[in-house]
Amino acid sequence: MDGVTDPAMRALQGELGAFSFGVTEFVRVSAHVLPKKVFCREAPEVATGSRTLSGMPVQIQILGGDPGLMADSALNAVQAGAGAVDINFGCPAPVVNRRDGGASLLRDCGRIEAVVRAVRQAVPPAIPVSAKLRLGWDTTEAIDDNASAAAEGGADWITIHARTREQGYRPPVYWEPVARVVHKLGLPVVANGDIWTLDDALRCLDITGCQHLMLGRGALADPSLPHQVAHALGLPSGETSDFCWLELFTRLAQWSSQVGETSERGGLRK
Repeated sequence: MDGVTDPAMRALQGELGAFSFGVTEFVRVSAHVLPKKVFCREAPEVATGSRTLSGMPVQIQILGGDPGLMADSALNAVQAGAGAVDINFGCPAPVVNRRDGGASLLRDCGRIEAVVRAVRQAVPPAIPVSAKLRLGWDTTEAIDDNASAAAEGGADWITIHARTREQGYRPPVYWEPVARVVHKLGLPVVANGDIWTLDDALRCLDITGCQHLMLGRGALADPSLPHQVAHALGLPSGETSDFCWLELFTRLAQWSSQVGETSERGGLRK
């Protein structure tokens, strides 16, 4: 969701009232430790209790392969005001993978454990640390070792996008490997991928045994979907009436003006 789920979009989704929490676009940790000012810029919510101005909790997501740099950057994020840290091991973008980030680490479960452990040990115990994974680089079987590695490293929960890196965003998604992880691990698992309708969500929950879902592209294509899913899960769902696209775009523009766009071109593309 890089380039889409910026502060303005997060504020709008918080206003709509269906999501339990949101996650920032990934903040890349590459050659050096990121200072607090970077997190203040990428996630202005850190100045308001890690919540959007509309009230939705927001977690910082970081991406990188060096345990030390990731740990120190995560600590800076927390000192800037982050209330939770998510680690991205799922981004399939070639430019990210060539630079030792995202899904590139799925080829070595030991590195996943090392990064998660370093971040977990660096931040205060009260700060949740989670990991976003795909099923594997080129095989779905890799999720068993990779999910276990994240758990051994100290992740409080994991999110699994039910495709491999080589698939990118091509169908299908594979829910059965996610179900194996749910049955094996003693921590929450969040299912993600190709949830476009309420029927998709219910099928995912049934096959995986998950109690938690992450919605991305489906929530943009149908703004009522998060409300339908939240209602089905027995969660507060806010307003569930039909949405007016003009009103949504107007509110997004207003939030963009209030919280600031990173670039005009990015706003127009979104």
